[in-house]
Order: sequence, then C-alpha cells, then structure tokens
Amino acid sequence: MGSIFSRIVSGEIPCYKVAEDAHYLAFLDINPLAKGHTLVIPKKETDYIFDLGAEEYQGLFLFARKVAHAMRKVLPCLRIGVAVLGLEVPHAHIHLVPINGIYDIDFSKPKLRFSPEEFTSIAGEIAKEVVTSA
Repeated sequence: MGSIFSRIVSGEIPCYKVAEDAHYLAFLDINPLAKGHTLVIPKKETDYIFDLGAEEYQGLFLFARKVAHAMRKVLPCLRIGVAVLGLEVPHAHIHLVPINGIYDIDFSKPKLRFSPEEFTSIAGEIAKEVVTSA
C-alpha cells in the first residue's frame, strides 16, 4: 500500500483539489493552520523531497509557485508561507500556508476546522485563480 498521498492521487481517497497537472497535485490540508492551507505533491511517490530528481524537484516548486500566486489572490494574507517538514507522511510535499506573521506557520498550534462545504468553496476559489492566472 502506498502513502495516503498516493491513495489521494489514485482517487482511492477524496481530496479538496486546488490544482493538478500530469506530474503534480495540490489539495487543501484537512487539518489546516489557516484557511486555504494547501499541500503540493509530486504524483510519483518519493519519501524525501531531496531524493526527487532535479527536474521533478524544480517542477514541484514551479507548480507550488503557481498555486501560491492563486492563493494570494483569494485569501487575505500578507504572504504565502512555505514549509517542508518531511516527517508526517512518507511522500514528498510542500505546505503552502497563508500567513500574516511568523508564528502563523507554527505547526504546534491547534488546527482549524471547516465543514465540507467550506473546504469545497475554498478549494474552488483557489482553483479558479490557478486556471485564470496560468
């Protein structure tokens, strides 16, 4: 069995999709630090981000950049913070977190809760901007 993210990629587990192409997927974190907290992953399962090939690594960050630009257009924040922790899921991923201060990206903080309808709305707003700003 693959990681939970590979199961999301395969469609076995649903997600609130923000953006997707042939190689990468972005979806809302279901335990977010902030409204719009998004995870960006390569579809090919690789445990450690620095084990990605150079082209795949660069592509992941370029894809994340496109998603972050869209997030900033629809979410009230000063910046989109970036974190790569690599311990919680054995599948390389980038956290994109809307922030207004340095402590907004503290992963020890309590996570926010949203209804499925709120998650769907947030993902839709970001996805619309990814498409229009592509």
